Amino acid sequence: MSNHLAIATVTATLARVLQEAFDVDVPGTKVTTQRPDTAGSGSERRANVYLYQVTPNAFWRNSDLPTRADNGRLMQKPRAALDLHYLLTFYGDETKHEPQRMLGSAVRLLHSQPLLTRPSIRKTLSGLSFLSASNLAEDIELVKLTPTSLSLEELSKLWAVFFQTQYTLSATYQGSVVLIETDETPTSPLPVLERNVYTVQFRSPVVEEIKLDAPNPGPITTLSNIVIKGRALRGDVTQVSFNDSKLPPLIPTAIADTELKVTLPVDLRAGVQGLQVVHQFLMGSPPSPHRGFESNVAPFVLAPLITHPGPPTFVKTATDPQTQLIDGQVTVKFSPNVGKPQRVRLLLNEFQAPNTRAPFGYVFAAPGNNNIADTDSETDTIVFEVKHVAAAVYLVRVQVDGAESPLQRDTTDGSPTFNQFIGPRVTIV
Repeated sequence: MSNHLAIATVTATLARVLQEAFDVDVPGTKVTTQRPDTAGSGSERRANVYLYQVTPNAFWRNSDLPTRADNGRLMQKPRAALDLHYLLTFYGDETKHEPQRMLGSAVRLLHSQPLLTRPSIRKTLSGLSFLSASNLAEDIELVKLTPTSLSLEELSKLWAVFFQTQYTLSATYQGSVVLIETDETPTSPLPVLERNVYTVQFRSPVVEEIKLDAPNPGPITTLSNIVIKGRALRGDVTQVSFNDSKLPPLIPTAIADTELKVTLPVDLRAGVQGLQVVHQFLMGSPPSPHRGFESNVAPFVLAPLITHPGPPTFVKTATDPQTQLIDGQVTVKFSPNVGKPQRVRLLLNEFQAPNTRAPFGYVFAAPGNNNIADTDSETDTIVFEVKHVAAAVYLVRVQVDGAESPLQRDTTDGSPTFNQFIGPRVTIV
């Protein structure tokens, strides 16, 4: 790249190559680099090169960003990319068309040899001591001169406003590109040890269905094996994540492009859950997982389970002497654990009610905050206060955030209760 002398070097080199051309085509012409209003007048044979405007080069102007790291360390030399706009003015005897002959000579030269070559720049610098420190000849980019077109209005403003003098035959050229750098030396990082280039097709996984991995349909509960069906489910690294951010992603037990199988974790809370298939890409040496695509969020209902040992228990606290209805407490242990903000209800339905009347049925809400003091705490046992319940044997269900626990069904052929719900039960007496 060039130092601060680059602009002046371009002007001096342009003037010298024009001088050589005029010496052949229009002998006696002198090339100057002054303001047009002081360069010449009358029949004096003269051509003037004047830099009247400098603009940023649109292509190169942001190529050096960023130049510094966040700690201020210089990463690469700041570089200014400039376009130089020149006005070539021609003076001479109009009766002999000297200005036009000089214009023709300049146009022919700059069209056939538009580049300022390195030998030409070095030849210019050898005769100018004040530019001897210029390094434009070593720049990676050679300056190219191209004609520019100014409208009549722009040309009139250039002469009337800038120079405030009478118009003289002239032409405009643009020199591009001049790159100017500082003398600072950036620190050089270590070379790249290995290069890895990857091309990844945009192929986001899509979850279409979630169901229990069993021959017969049923509720999804804790530790259930589920099947996730969809499209583009297989990735370099395939994981299944849940909307509970506390749970780490799971690795499926079976992976195919249209189907995944997963065993649900024990600590996933009951209720409506969201599930996503997450892909990671293996990149680097050695390969390591990098963030990839994520599927849509697919909902499923995780039903709570009333757990053992033992069925739900009942403790009587009072009996209404008139109605014989009973008050008491039903203690239920279930899985997964319940958190403080979850909505929990107890559902009681009479087991094998007589045909002479309708079966009894009751719904009771759990105590406030599920008797949990700490927001982050959980419990697997809730004591429900039941009031004015008739003495009977009841089937017990719990409902957590709208998801109900399943009932046990008798599958024994020949049993009097075959294919009926038989548990879990609690006896209220």
